[in-house]
Amino acid sequence: MRIDVWFVMLPGVLSLDMTGPAETFVLAGDAFCLHYIGPQPEVQTSIGLMMSGIAPLPERLPEGSLLVLPGVSDSRVQFSTPQAMQIQHWLMRLQPAIQRQDITVMCVCSGALLAAKSGLLNNRQCTTHHEVIGRLRVAAPTATIKENRIFVQDENVWTSAGITSGIDLALHMINRLCGPEKALAVAREMVVWFRRSGDDPQLSPWLRYRNHLHPAIHRAQDALTADPQKAWNVPDIAALAHVSPRHLTRLFQTHLGISVRDYLEQLRLAVAEQWLLQGRGVEQASLAAGFSSPRQFHRARQRVVNSSGPTARR
Repeated sequence: MRIDVWFVMLPGVLSLDMTGPAETFVLAGDAFCLHYIGPQPEVQTSIGLMMSGIAPLPERLPEGSLLVLPGVSDSRVQFSTPQAMQIQHWLMRLQPAIQRQDITVMCVCSGALLAAKSGLLNNRQCTTHHEVIGRLRVAAPTATIKENRIFVQDENVWTSAGITSGIDLALHMINRLCGPEKALAVAREMVVWFRRSGDDPQLSPWLRYRNHLHPAIHRAQDALTADPQKAWNVPDIAALAHVSPRHLTRLFQTHLGISVRDYLEQLRLAVAEQWLLQGRGVEQASLAAGFSSPRQFHRARQRVVNSSGPTARR
């Protein structure tokens, strides 16, 4: 059964917020059916390209739909237009179906602001682009804002950070809806690099060790990827995975070829690199990612470089 994915299109839509997840879903084969909807039949994107063939906002969405809210190039202006107000009212009408979890909402970048203005983030955990965090707090005062996340889940509402994180989130949705093997195949096809740093491995750390079918390991990985900067210990992780600490350690080594600690360290390295690429200092990035100090971050980074060998870089 194909999953309907509905992209909400506003004037000024960030091209990569829309095309990144769209291409990701398309590469999953016939698992998804993509639709583009909005208040007007064509819009100009952030790169000046006109997008046409946009269908009107439907009265309702089929059960099981995935609704994508991309960001815009100037959310202060473009989320205050009559078209944006029309979408807000439409989202408010969809709230009962969203609350019943008949519809899954996926916000990319500043798209979280549109969701917040529509009441979708009330009393939820969420994130957005770092430059929009302050305005998101104002728009959703009862929400719990997570600043150092690629994406955040609260039941059936997902929010993601800046621009390319929409690709990470789309891959994660494919993982959840179609299985880790499909997500891994799509990631390989896309040659996904976390935050597009030249030193990053070709598979995002959020997916690199997901090509297995063991539910206990997936439960542990879900917990760690949702909150990598938390002060984790193996017994707590094992409890969430419903296995003993010794068994979890053995499962990671057998199925992933890596220890629990090293897996968590790679997630934290990815988060720290994200903050560095967004202009934060080393100390701030290290602490936000869960490292105790910049020195610990540098040691972890050096271990990755040493283990990669001379052929790891291009």
